[in-house]
Amino acid sequence: MKIISWNVNGLRAVIKKGLLDFLKSEKPDIFCLQEIKISPEAIVKENFDFPDYNEYYFPAKRPGYSGVAIFIKKTKDKDITIKNGVGITEFDDEGRVQLLESSKFYLLNIYSPNSRPDLSRLEMKIDFNNKILKLVKKLEKKKPVIITGDLNVAHQEIDLARPKANVSSPGFTPEERASFDKMMDYGLVDSFRYLHKDKIQYSWWSFRAGARKNNVGWRIDYFLTSAKLKKSIKKAYILDQVMGSDHAPVVLEIF
Repeated sequence: MKIISWNVNGLRAVIKKGLLDFLKSEKPDIFCLQEIKISPEAIVKENFDFPDYNEYYFPAKRPGYSGVAIFIKKTKDKDITIKNGVGITEFDDEGRVQLLESSKFYLLNIYSPNSRPDLSRLEMKIDFNNKILKLVKKLEKKKPVIITGDLNVAHQEIDLARPKANVSSPGFTPEERASFDKMMDYGLVDSFRYLHKDKIQYSWWSFRAGARKNNVGWRIDYFLTSAKLKKSIKKAYILDQVMGSDHAPVVLEIF
């Protein structure tokens, strides 16, 4: 099974930049999107056409902001159900989490809050992570879990180009890294780092000062799995040559 996750930074924009061609080329069984930035009304009005996929959208209530979606290849959707939200208004109003259930696993498609330059949302971000971990523990009683999406944190120094200069920056604060440590200490597996212990590769670049051209980036997009799935991980990689967003797609091949 091939699962791709991509923060598209606007669904309309990435469609214009070749999303259909990307899907035809990569042929994911499951495609998770974050930051779709489109309202339910606009989704209906614009009638997006992805012929090989069934689409499940969870937009934010605020127009043009946040939101996630999951596309399932039509040949793979028979045993799959999708639930939008986690029952917490603060997060669900911003369209931050979808839960997919298949016969083998749960999958959480997540767009984690950004703690903001002034760190005004740092407390919310840590609370979000704690609630996601609590949900994972509950789900694992039934079947293993895959977490994917833009988690808005670079876990280790190897995961960003300039760690020393960003110690207190959003996405690399000690609090956010400790919160990620908590997930790892519980037993979740960072699939990319599990297969590529020392590889330096990024999934997001600022639009400023030619950051992508110079590869001054951060790895903030992930596939985490339950420990039970570790031996089922075949490949985990970043498609950092794919353009269309300030993020690159990340890929998990499993089972």
